[in-house]
Amino acid sequence: MSLAVVRDLRGHRELVGPEELAGFETDVLAGFVLARASAGLLDSSIQADVARLEHVRSWFGRPLWEMEPADADAYFGRVLRSSPKTTRASRASSLSVFFEYLELRHKIEIHQLTGRVVECPLDELNRPRAVTTASLRIPPTEPELEALFAGWREELAGCRKFAPMARDFAASRLMSKVGLRVNEARCLDLADVRWDLGRFGELHVRWGKGSRGSGPRERLVPLINGADQILRWFIEDVWGQFDDDHLRPGAPLFPSERKNLDGSCARVGDDALRRGLVRATATHLPTWAGKVTPHVLRHFCASQLYLSGLDLLAVQELLGHSWILTTMRYVHVHRTRIEDAWVAGNQRAADRLNGLQEGTLS
Repeated sequence: MSLAVVRDLRGHRELVGPEELAGFETDVLAGFVLARASAGLLDSSIQADVARLEHVRSWFGRPLWEMEPADADAYFGRVLRSSPKTTRASRASSLSVFFEYLELRHKIEIHQLTGRVVECPLDELNRPRAVTTASLRIPPTEPELEALFAGWREELAGCRKFAPMARDFAASRLMSKVGLRVNEARCLDLADVRWDLGRFGELHVRWGKGSRGSGPRERLVPLINGADQILRWFIEDVWGQFDDDHLRPGAPLFPSERKNLDGSCARVGDDALRRGLVRATATHLPTWAGKVTPHVLRHFCASQLYLSGLDLLAVQELLGHSWILTTMRYVHVHRTRIEDAWVAGNQRAADRLNGLQEGTLS
């Protein structure tokens, strides 16, 4: 058996000086940005990664590929010692991804230029971790929320500005019925209401939240739970007070009172929808003032649909969650397993005591 001679076809480079090294470092970072963009990450996510890397680079004072575990220990163990756990974990995550990119794309080239072997300075011993648990958002009960919307609906009859209040009412009611996020609701167009799909009609949610910065995730949301009636009322009786062109491409489902440059209605902002819900809650459900948000309505929707018989997989699909465990955190039902076990245990003890007493008397 003979050994084959393997030849590296890539050309060898030699550094001329610090300026060439700085240019190479800039090119590497630009390539990292392009690689992340090709993976489908949002611009905001890429910019956040770059900003974190620049923070580390500014402290280190040298190209990041020169970092060693001792440097990472000093940065995360001393410089960021008092920083929030999420800050430390996010910078560690960005650094790890950047080093993965260096190892995959530039390991040989960096070795040829500098003599260094690229290796991530973070390992299982010094990698910061942030154990984050979603806040527990227990929504109002069904009678409480019905009281809120009933009072809000009655207020519409005599309010000074009917159209904006009716819009806020319809958007909040829709979120409580099918669990839309507030940004998903505000980004809907009239054309996204597809009455021809499904048994009740469906919403084409084009701006669903993507996990880990992967960009919008589209989904179809069936207009169940009375959501179809709310939208028919709003589109037929209210929408025309904002705009008169239902066929205009890109016409928003929930318009703003502000106008675009061409005179058409702009899209409502999420702040306006939040303020409308906060004001209505303070007026019609004061015991929950400051506590009911669009996201709490999303939790309410998940809980009520689960109690009404929808299984968790159906609720997961409706809400657009990637993981069933996320959906489980949204379902708040009156679980009484601990209380039931305690009552049953005490009942068995009482039965045994009664049996012993009856045996003694006999």
